[in-house]
Amino acid sequence: MAEFSYIRLFSQLGMNDVPLVGGKNASLGEMFRELTAQGVRVPNGFATTAEAYYLYLDHNGLRERIQDALEQLDSTDVKALARTGEAIRGWILDGEMPVPVAAEIEAAYRLLCQEINTSEADVAVRSSATAEDLPDASFAGQQETYLNVSGVEQLQRTCKRVLASLFTDRAIMYRIHKGFDHMSVALSIGVQKMVRSDLASSGVMFTLDTESGFRDVVMITAAYGLGENVVQGAVNPDEFLVYKKTLTDNLRPIIRRQLGSKALKMIYSDDGVTGNATRNVEVRMQERNRFAITDEDVLQLARYALAIEQHYQRPMDIEWAKDGNSGELFVVQARPETVHANQDAARQVTYTLKEKGRVLVEGKSVGARIGSGQVRTVLDASHMSDLQPGEVLVTDMTDPDWEPVMKVASAIVTNRGGRVCHAAIIARELGIPAVVGTANGTEVLEDGMAVTVSCAEGETGVVYEGLLAFDSEEVDLTALKRPATHIMLIAGNPGRALEVSRLSNDGVGLARLEFIISHGIGIHPRALLEFDNLEGSLKTAIAARIAGYEGPREFYVERLAEGIGTIAAAFYPKPVIVRMSDFKSNEYAKLLGGEHYEPQEENPMLGFRGASRYHSEQFAECFLMECEAVKKVREQMGLVNLETMLPFVRTVDEARQVIELMATHGLKRGEQGLRINLMCEIPANALLADQFLELCDGFSIGSNDLTQLTLGVDRDSGLLSQFDERNEAVTRLMEMAIRACNANNKYIGICGQAPSDFPEITRWLVEQGIQSIALNPDSVLKMTQLVQEVEAGLAAQASSSSQRA
Repeated sequence: MAEFSYIRLFSQLGMNDVPLVGGKNASLGEMFRELTAQGVRVPNGFATTAEAYYLYLDHNGLRERIQDALEQLDSTDVKALARTGEAIRGWILDGEMPVPVAAEIEAAYRLLCQEINTSEADVAVRSSATAEDLPDASFAGQQETYLNVSGVEQLQRTCKRVLASLFTDRAIMYRIHKGFDHMSVALSIGVQKMVRSDLASSGVMFTLDTESGFRDVVMITAAYGLGENVVQGAVNPDEFLVYKKTLTDNLRPIIRRQLGSKALKMIYSDDGVTGNATRNVEVRMQERNRFAITDEDVLQLARYALAIEQHYQRPMDIEWAKDGNSGELFVVQARPETVHANQDAARQVTYTLKEKGRVLVEGKSVGARIGSGQVRTVLDASHMSDLQPGEVLVTDMTDPDWEPVMKVASAIVTNRGGRVCHAAIIARELGIPAVVGTANGTEVLEDGMAVTVSCAEGETGVVYEGLLAFDSEEVDLTALKRPATHIMLIAGNPGRALEVSRLSNDGVGLARLEFIISHGIGIHPRALLEFDNLEGSLKTAIAARIAGYEGPREFYVERLAEGIGTIAAAFYPKPVIVRMSDFKSNEYAKLLGGEHYEPQEENPMLGFRGASRYHSEQFAECFLMECEAVKKVREQMGLVNLETMLPFVRTVDEARQVIELMATHGLKRGEQGLRINLMCEIPANALLADQFLELCDGFSIGSNDLTQLTLGVDRDSGLLSQFDERNEAVTRLMEMAIRACNANNKYIGICGQAPSDFPEITRWLVEQGIQSIALNPDSVLKMTQLVQEVEAGLAAQASSSSQRA
């Protein structure tokens, strides 16, 4: 092996070499040496040293010149920053590569060519600063990367461009922001064999959820072509979420798939006029409507990510690429994740809108915060200085060049980009909410318009008209002691499940399918089952929604399973009780195609709903799809903490019939620990509790319907709001249910609205011996404290009675 003074091969590098070659190149060497044996593929390469960088500066008389220019810079003056950065980069580009450094770069390149048996290997030339990718600073996108560089002459030119990129405007500002001395940060050039992802796909993955910080998932993005489009936010990529804890060879825990538009792909260019080595081309619509990678690719990438995280013992931000010639997957970069990893996991700040306005645009949420202000549209980086503090920045896309002004914005809205692009990373780091990938933000939002940007409602970010009122609350997640009564959550939105799972809880007492069906699917299940017989605009609209999935039936089952799986994974191994669908006919009719399949009922609350649908001829096949989704979550994703619950079961015979039907669909009570519960929401359920309980594992009281059916009150009527769950007739029925379940050693909880609305009901339920109370997330803190007080009072009473006896 050749002896080098200014070069290190990847096989010679490890994480102890950060001062020598920077975080990025040290990490590449570490992975190449340590993880290749575990099956993680890393393209080979080499890196220049920090000594080579300083030799370049001194050889060209630049060290003091650059230092003087930066000392005179007013960092608050964006235009002055641009002038200074441009001048320094020009000085470096005009310099000459010292002969010994140039000779070693050529020699190392020849070695790489020899290894892969070619005369001129195409390589990626990357930057790696010696203060970069540290655990407390991402330096994401601060310097440049150049792809498809081939031949010694082009490589030498590109190396100078990489050195100059240490002084991009964004890199200068980032070092100032983080308190790094400019001249103490050196730059190492990384040269790495190209992966031909221009013929396949590439993307970014994180070993946590980038919005909530949830640690037990791998988030993966994918788009066609070379990876710079994903990194820079030029495309809206596909997104996948994989649950780590059940990721084994036999399980397939892909709990979320989201199809991105992927309008562009970056490919190799042989443009002799401009000298550009890459170019963007439009992606055919047929390809846009498919996921860029297969499920097998997703699972393999997740395994790579898990191996990398386990090696580094911290959350990681990883870039990957798929070779279109070999079909193999490679890791081309890995750096520490620096936003959530550095936050206090014991404290959580939650944002809540106090009112709603007209929705102007929607996109992907970044930041789990809310911001408001007047719109400022900036379509070109040369006009960045137009943005005033507190305004909402609206643009086509942001790249890291915009970082110097992003910090003064109250929120950011873009047409393009995904949740893991550099701009999204910087927005999170700065604590600014961003809605990315809106497609039409710059068209709809006009300068001076007052808007509120909400990223606190799940995975969809919303821009509302007007300056809306909102609250923020910081919660110490360690402050609450756990009461004996289980405090569970009411969940329906999978997009918020990872976030709210951080609240002190004992699982999910009610996971509603209705939200998943209406928001994640939006199509009547029978319209999907009869898709081939549909015609016209309805068929066209449904075809557009099911793009990326094998077929209409598969779309329904997969999307339902993904939504359920996300909630089950968020709380695993705590129990998650999913209620099978309980849409009323008027609600089903609002789904795409629904008006063709639903009856018009005078009072849908008392009509064709709940268990009666499941065994009916009209709905039996739809219920089968629900069962398949639950079975998939439990058996293929491995989330056996998922329990089921049947709503609106009118008779004991109906309960028996539906439970037997579930068994024929592969959901047999008791198998693999499957529990089947019933909603206790009809007076008959409480009156005949012992008979119902012979067939199931327990009750969850649905106080809303129980009140309606006990007092003859239409829940939808605003004229009868004086009647509620505190009525004696309702509480007597609840008491009967609680006593029966406890006597039969069965589960008894409540998942109605009453405990969240009426503290006295919560107090009464605890006194009666309820086992669990399911609450809306915003009620958990207050109600947990109340339950603790009640339990303490009961314990004191018991102690006093014992002493008197």
